[in-house]
Amino acid sequence: MQVTVFSAHPYDQNSLDTVAQERLSHRQVTLVYQTAALSRQTVPLAAGSDAVCVFVNDQLDAEVLEQLAASGVKAVLLRCAGFNNVDIAAAERLGLFVARVPAYSPEAVAEHTLALVMTLNRHTHRAYNRVREGNFMLDGLLGATLHGKTVGIIGTGKIGLATARIFKGLGCRVLGYDPFPADAFRQLGELVELDRLLAEAHVVSLHCPLLDATHHMINADSLAKMKKGAMLVNTSRGALIDTRAVISALKHRHLGALAIDVYEQEGPLFFQDRSAEFIDDDVFVRLMTFPNVLITGHQGFFTHEALREIAETTLGNLEDFLDGRESPNAVRTGH
Repeated sequence: MQVTVFSAHPYDQNSLDTVAQERLSHRQVTLVYQTAALSRQTVPLAAGSDAVCVFVNDQLDAEVLEQLAASGVKAVLLRCAGFNNVDIAAAERLGLFVARVPAYSPEAVAEHTLALVMTLNRHTHRAYNRVREGNFMLDGLLGATLHGKTVGIIGTGKIGLATARIFKGLGCRVLGYDPFPADAFRQLGELVELDRLLAEAHVVSLHCPLLDATHHMINADSLAKMKKGAMLVNTSRGALIDTRAVISALKHRHLGALAIDVYEQEGPLFFQDRSAEFIDDDVFVRLMTFPNVLITGHQGFFTHEALREIAETTLGNLEDFLDGRESPNAVRTGH
């Protein structure tokens, strides 16, 4: 059994190898690591493999899946929760096993959300650079006390709940919106309609999957409903936000601040070193010109604990496939 791991970085190899040694040492399983992302051009790298292991920006449209199936691949192992990059209908038609990691260390993403909010609110990233240059002036570093402010959580799944717990612990008033809300949220805050959340929240934080219904849910209309000067945070999926509309709201000083760990067109940028090249994404470059915008490169998940959980679940899904078991993490149409 050979598995080709695409978009593999040293940390992926370390975590997968460690768990594989613990769980799969009695099986004939070989993990082959490829730094390249999976695309129509890189499908041949999976030649001879029975399965592929992929991440958020790997391309698995119908054409790629057909090429994989033709080469003998029978399983697609997602080491992430989202699966909007996979044509699930095509995978089912081809008889491919597809499984994901539905939840891993939700606290990791929730804590990164807090880090983004605190950094942007108190300007610690700017203060760090100033002090290193011997500038100890406070002008331009004025923040707001979060205690007593209203934080709106859009999406009350595991990550949304973990985020709500953190902000409630800070003394914030917490509002939540979800078409299918978790009952547990009622212990942390008030469930409200989306329009009310947008109108009342000083901080709006996104924690929902990317679906047809949520694509560009933050757009010109929803931004106009937000409290003037509010902060928008996205640690979920880039396409939840219409970036051009956000730029307009920033330019008109209606949106007070933006913190994102994901970006709709992040594929050519994130998880790569582009420091020696110019970035030819004009929208992304425009975002970086705003002093009230903070961007991190999809690192919300990036903790020791989360990597361990991702590896365990991914290889557990592989064991389900090898043993012919029904996987609780299988992805199907209508999922």
